[in-house]
Amino acid sequence: MDDSQENSGLVRSWPWWRWGLTGLSALALALCAYLSWHYLTGGTVIGCGGGSSCQEVLSSRWSAIGGVLPVSGLAAGVYLALLVASFFVGPSTAERDRQLAWGAMLVLVGAAAGSAVWFFIVQRWMVGALCPYCMATHVTGLLLAVLVLARALAGRGVGRLPAVVLPVVGLGLAGILAVTQVLLTPQNVYKGGEMRENGLPALDPHAVPLVGSPDAPYVVTLLFDYKCPHCQKTHEMLEEVMARYHGKLAFALCPAPLNTQCNPYISRQVDEFKDSCDLARLGMAVWVADRRSFAVFDDWMFTPEPGHDLWHPKSLESAKAKAVELLGQAKLDAALADPWIGRYMQTSIRIYGDTILPDQSGNAVPKLVFRSRWATPQPTDANDLFLILQKSLGLPRP
Repeated sequence: MDDSQENSGLVRSWPWWRWGLTGLSALALALCAYLSWHYLTGGTVIGCGGGSSCQEVLSSRWSAIGGVLPVSGLAAGVYLALLVASFFVGPSTAERDRQLAWGAMLVLVGAAAGSAVWFFIVQRWMVGALCPYCMATHVTGLLLAVLVLARALAGRGVGRLPAVVLPVVGLGLAGILAVTQVLLTPQNVYKGGEMRENGLPALDPHAVPLVGSPDAPYVVTLLFDYKCPHCQKTHEMLEEVMARYHGKLAFALCPAPLNTQCNPYISRQVDEFKDSCDLARLGMAVWVADRRSFAVFDDWMFTPEPGHDLWHPKSLESAKAKAVELLGQAKLDAALADPWIGRYMQTSIRIYGDTILPDQSGNAVPKLVFRSRWATPQPTDANDLFLILQKSLGLPRP
C-alpha cells in the first residue's frame, strides 16, 4: 500500500469531526482535571490570585456537591468517557460497539450542555463572578454537544429518534445535579481557624470605623475589600444580624485590599483589584474627616446602582466624586494626608496575614475575626451569618 492509500484510509477513519471530537474532549478533560487537582490540594490556580473572580467561583460553596465532591471531578469523568467513546465511532469498530459509543456520547453531551447552562447561572447570579477556566470548559462542552448532535442527526451511528431522546436524558441528569446542589446545602464557611500570632491586635472600638455601637460587648473584626462581591453580600446582612443581638454586637471594619500595592500577602496582581488600595484609603479618609459621612459612603460603596439588581464594584473615579460630594475637596485632601490611615491599614493587613493558613490558603475576604478565631464566611442569608458567628467564632448567643 502506497502513502496516498494510507493517507486516504486515515482520512476515512479520522475525518475532521473525529479529530475535533477527540481534541475537544481532551481539552475539557485537562481543564477539569486541573481544577479538581486545585480543589484537592488547595493550591492557587494560575492567573487566579487572592480575591480574583476566578477564586471567588472556585472557592464558593457551589464548587462542590454537598461540600465534598468537586463538580470539576464529576465533569472530568464525563469528558473522560467522551474521550474514550470517540475512539469507538470509526468504521473499523463493530456496528454494535459503534452504536453503544454514539448512544453514550449523546447522553454525555446532553449532560455537559445542561451543566454548562446551570453553572453559568450559578456563576452569574449566585456567585456574582465568572471563572475563565470554568467558562472555557462550559464552552467546550457546548461545542461538543453541537458537534455530536449534528453528526448524529446526519445519520451517523444512531437513528434520528435516539439522536433526539438520548441528549434529553443527559439534560435530565444535569437537572438532577442542579437539584442535588440546591437541596444538599453546602457548608457556609469556606475556611476557618485560629490566629497564628498572639491573637487580634488591640482595636479601640471608639477609634476605628465601626458598624454598630462602640459600646457593644462583642466587637467582631470584619476584613473586607471594596471590590469584593462576597464582601458586598456579607455587608448587606450586618444590620439584620446586629438586630438579633439587640445592641450587643458591632463590626470593626478593617480594609484588607487584595492588591500587591499595599498588601504583601497577595502573591500577584489581579486586574479586578487594581484600585483596591486607593479605594480603602479613600474610605478611611472619609471616616477621618466625618464619621457620619463614612456610614453613608460605606453603604453607597456596597449598594447596587439605582435601577440595577446586581452590584458592581464602584470605580475609583466615582468613589472620589462621592467622597467630594460628602466632604468637599479641601476636607477630603486634608483627611487623605492623615498618617493614621497608613497605620490603620497596616494593622488591618497584619490581621489578614495572621489568618492565612500554613498552606497559603484562606487568603480570601471577607473574614470575620473574634478574639483568636477567624472564618471566611459564605452565608446565603443573615441566618447563616448568625450561625457562623456562634459556631465558627464562638460568639455567645444573644
